Amino acid sequence: MQEFELINRYFSSLSKLNKSSLQLNDDVFYDKKNHLVISVDTYNEGNHFLDFKNPELVIKKIIRSSISDLICKGVNPKFYFISGSGNKKKFSKNNLLKISKSLSQEQKKYKIFLSGGDTIFSNKLSFSITSVGYTKKIVYRNNAKFNDDIYVTGNLGDSFVGLQILKKKIKVKKKIRDYFINKYYKPDININFTKILLKYANTSIDISDGLIDDLKKMINRQYLSYTLNQNKVPISKNLTKLILEKKLQKSKLISNGDDYQILFTASPNKSRIIKNVSRKKGVKLTKIGKIISGNVKSSIIDEKGKQIVIKSTGYTHQF
Repeated sequence: MQEFELINRYFSSLSKLNKSSLQLNDDVFYDKKNHLVISVDTYNEGNHFLDFKNPELVIKKIIRSSISDLICKGVNPKFYFISGSGNKKKFSKNNLLKISKSLSQEQKKYKIFLSGGDTIFSNKLSFSITSVGYTKKIVYRNNAKFNDDIYVTGNLGDSFVGLQILKKKIKVKKKIRDYFINKYYKPDININFTKILLKYANTSIDISDGLIDDLKKMINRQYLSYTLNQNKVPISKNLTKLILEKKLQKSKLISNGDDYQILFTASPNKSRIIKNVSRKKGVKLTKIGKIISGNVKSSIIDEKGKQIVIKSTGYTHQF
């Protein structure tokens, strides 16, 4: 059973009288009256991160991916709560000092504050993060419009390559190795983009599970489809170089998740404004496709104008 089937079958009915739950179909809880926004995420060793050999990096990845849920809604995170389960080995004094130092660095970087949490003993390491922010307005999921342009911030694929390097599935020189691993543990989240997103986006989501899967989620309750141009999907200079050197396929690298970039749609008449904002604010924004009628099947087009199938569409939460 997949994640959304599980939610719809067993839990959606419990939220029907609570409008703030957004039908359990968005990334956040939004109490419009009190301007309160909350997201909750859980991370398990071996599933969301390989191991705990670098706790100072793992905790950075966890914090950034958690507050990304708020940022993609146009919300600046303010507070976070962290709960952890682990044993004496995982929560050794040395590891706890590293975690504390990293959390301090993340708090300064993103202007967030630890506000509570819980700890329990377990031989299975996991963390749960609750992120809290305040806003009068958010960018909802499932609010795309026919003929909207599809945009993405930053670059895609670097994090996945970093994971493959850690798994020893891709071998590269140390300098380039450090670059990709750094992108895996410390994703570039666009916290300075929230106000712009609120102003121009019709709908949005962060790319956590993968470009294609998250795009499907963004329009999953609308009678709409999409067309994407693979050659326009932005990748870094380092990834471009790696693709050439290793003779890799771009289509296998751009939709595997852990990017935490913002995927959003906007009306075509906002195109010039968004382009100017991108240049002035120094935020990389790339138009990669179009929202089309649900009467037409979604498609991905390669550089030759031919329709292709991307087998790696993203991470699936299977139960």
